[in-house]
Amino acid sequence: MNAYQEALDYLYAQLPMFTKVGASAYKTDLHNTVALLQQLNNPQHTFKTIHVAGTNGKGSTSHMLAAILQQAGYKTGLYTSPHLLDFRERIRINGQVASEDFVVDFTNNMRPFIETIAPSFFELTVAMAFQYFSQEKVDIAIIEVGLGGRLDSTNVITPELSVITNISFDHKNILGDTLFLIASEKAGIIKPGVPVVISETQSEIKWVFRDKAVETGSPIHFADQEWMVDGILIKDNHLNLMVLDTQKGIMYDFRLDLSGQYQEKNVMGVLSAVKILQQQGWHITWDHVSAALSHVRKLTGLRGRWEVVSDHPLTVMDVGHNEAGIKEVVQQLEHVNYQQLHIVTGFVKDKEVDNVLPLFPSTATYYFCRAQIPRAMDEVALAEMGARHGLQGRAYESVQAALQAARQHAKPEDMILVCGSFFIVAEAM
Repeated sequence: MNAYQEALDYLYAQLPMFTKVGASAYKTDLHNTVALLQQLNNPQHTFKTIHVAGTNGKGSTSHMLAAILQQAGYKTGLYTSPHLLDFRERIRINGQVASEDFVVDFTNNMRPFIETIAPSFFELTVAMAFQYFSQEKVDIAIIEVGLGGRLDSTNVITPELSVITNISFDHKNILGDTLFLIASEKAGIIKPGVPVVISETQSEIKWVFRDKAVETGSPIHFADQEWMVDGILIKDNHLNLMVLDTQKGIMYDFRLDLSGQYQEKNVMGVLSAVKILQQQGWHITWDHVSAALSHVRKLTGLRGRWEVVSDHPLTVMDVGHNEAGIKEVVQQLEHVNYQQLHIVTGFVKDKEVDNVLPLFPSTATYYFCRAQIPRAMDEVALAEMGARHGLQGRAYESVQAALQAARQHAKPEDMILVCGSFFIVAEAM
């Protein structure tokens, strides 16, 4: 076993990991994060940041912003979670994952302190990312919130700007069971005097952000009031958008290498963020924006967002996993031609699965499965729940077995969709 794998095994074994065990790994204060960063001489103060929160779209938004800043010539850090295939995907600079040596050295150096304060896996990876970005002297880093906002380990930075993508029901057992409570947690990333972009205006909660911005003296921008999508075309796995700057009356034509129509909401948030960065003195041209949006995957390594992995049958992987995310994925299906739809899916136990299953098309054939993590919902129970909602299919003990069965049953003109959680998509990949 190599030193990198040994370091990972130590981190996974020692530290409670939310993605594996759920709410018991979530810490309700920033004490450990602050202690870890003090031990490292507060690396988060040595580079500029953009903070991105939201229920859905924060990953895509973070990657788009990183791509744009990279394209504009800035050395750009990107911290996201969870990872799909390799832990180091969480910590990137200009699209390149952190080195194995860095992970090993950081873990070994911090080991005595880790064993003293017993941080969560996420708390430690946030500290690791900040140390890496500081050591490598990035110009700016895009920091994606892990969960919520106010008490998230990333909420120790004072960014150039904050972005909140949207609010929907997710992690209700931790963040609250109303949109107001969830929005209040996300609004916790709004800092005194720091501009905030709200990607999507949601009438029932927009005042939560307005009130918080007034309280902190932060300029607030509702992106979908500054931009209007005037035309959408999905062609050759690319999303083509005509976007109008409603304040200046200028029309822009963007071609994204991402094909999910739901990206239009994220793009508007990104464009408002770019305008603020331009006003702050960052040298970003609209040519930079256009070039970056057409190569987000290549520049940043983004995966799992309506990702087409084969054509015959058309096979798509999407990490959509909650009510709003699955709704967007199902709407996207309306733009696809196929004969029969095969859906490989599984969920984690703490999701509102009973609210999500009715969103799925009853005409598809289902392959219910379970990711290899303790939080995974039992595939037989999921199949039974699916049947109660009119979804017909079989249960499979593993994602690979489910995907193999779908491939055996699918004809070349059919479609296979893999969705339900990051872990289902990761194991399918």
